[in-house]
Amino acid sequence: MNTLRALLEEHDHIVQEIAGQNDFGEDFYVTFTDDGDVTSDTIKIQVKGGESWRRGNGYAVPVDQHSDTWADGNIPVYCVVYDPDAKRMYWANATQQLRRLGPLNPPRFIGVSPNAVLDDTTMKFFVAQARRYVGRYRGRQAVLTHLGEMSGVEFDPADHVLHFVNGDDEDLIFWKRPGDAVATLLLSTQGWDPVLVSLESLMFSELPMPEGQSNDGLADPDLWTAEDLELSRSETMWAASCFISTQQADEGPEDDLAGTIDCAGCPSCTGEEHGRIEADVIHDYVLASILDRIEAEPDLMQRSILAIREDDELEPEIVAELGPLESEPRIVRQVNKLSPARVKTMDDIEPEAFRLAILYLIHCIYVGAPSLSLDEQVQIVWRIPEPGSTAASRTGLQPLDSAGD
Repeated sequence: MNTLRALLEEHDHIVQEIAGQNDFGEDFYVTFTDDGDVTSDTIKIQVKGGESWRRGNGYAVPVDQHSDTWADGNIPVYCVVYDPDAKRMYWANATQQLRRLGPLNPPRFIGVSPNAVLDDTTMKFFVAQARRYVGRYRGRQAVLTHLGEMSGVEFDPADHVLHFVNGDDEDLIFWKRPGDAVATLLLSTQGWDPVLVSLESLMFSELPMPEGQSNDGLADPDLWTAEDLELSRSETMWAASCFISTQQADEGPEDDLAGTIDCAGCPSCTGEEHGRIEADVIHDYVLASILDRIEAEPDLMQRSILAIREDDELEPEIVAELGPLESEPRIVRQVNKLSPARVKTMDDIEPEAFRLAILYLIHCIYVGAPSLSLDEQVQIVWRIPEPGSTAASRTGLQPLDSAGD
């Protein structure tokens, strides 16, 4: 606690200790400053120190009876672990982890990644992340946060996100990234499962056709129609108006998304726009590529873990995701023992272990045009480059899945 207090106060942040007569699960209130001015951004911190908090490839702080207060309080709670051997502190956003998993399956531990170092060099990054999280209930971000918690999706502030409630109190959310021609619809009646639509797919049954011809066969099989979704005419017109109203606000020309899909929630994805190849085909291809490299380079996993530990530019979302995955020994063991002899198909590996392996091994994946063969369409950029490979231009390829890009 003294080490953490000293670090925060050296950077001019205000630290107030919480009386420890009772175990409230929090040790400090921290109010951040900005260029010497006190802000309205405050967090609470639970501090742990010692070797006993090590788990798997990271650290873990027990939730115990604090699940509700850490998840639902007005002030977000962070956990900080001090490792006396490494003489380093590491942090995790406990509130974010608990809310991400939800009240029906609360974790027993808050996972803390060794990538989440808290020191002089990372303080600016930590404060920026914490202040951004505290500010999620201000202004337009408050609306995005509410809709995101409702649907289980994390929206970027730059995204076009619009909300509609029909006469039966059912919710529809329109979600489109600037410049995209394809949008995601999230419907409460569909269990919030994301579906891809375009203006043409929604309206295709309304499109005028020459006499004697029909629209049959013209719909893109990978995009949903209003009929598929059983949308009423008012819902269809609302979604169409969302396309029209956001088109003018887009910063640039529409991207060619002939091969994109949103597979938010699938085990190997971060919720970004993905190639419209079937998700299970992508997973099988990526898993086979990983196993091939591990068979040829048995030390690849350890070298990749060292590489990610040295990466000081990981996105906050990736650092937050690493925490709970790395703190689970069962998952870490699966990843460390990953080999063609142990894993043949996706059924042989837990989704969490597959996700952690991707984060360790792969920097990002690109997808090209659907007309290409699978090995040409899906391009993997490894954290450790393949022997003999050189950086090459990937003109025409679009990001598919990323661990920070």
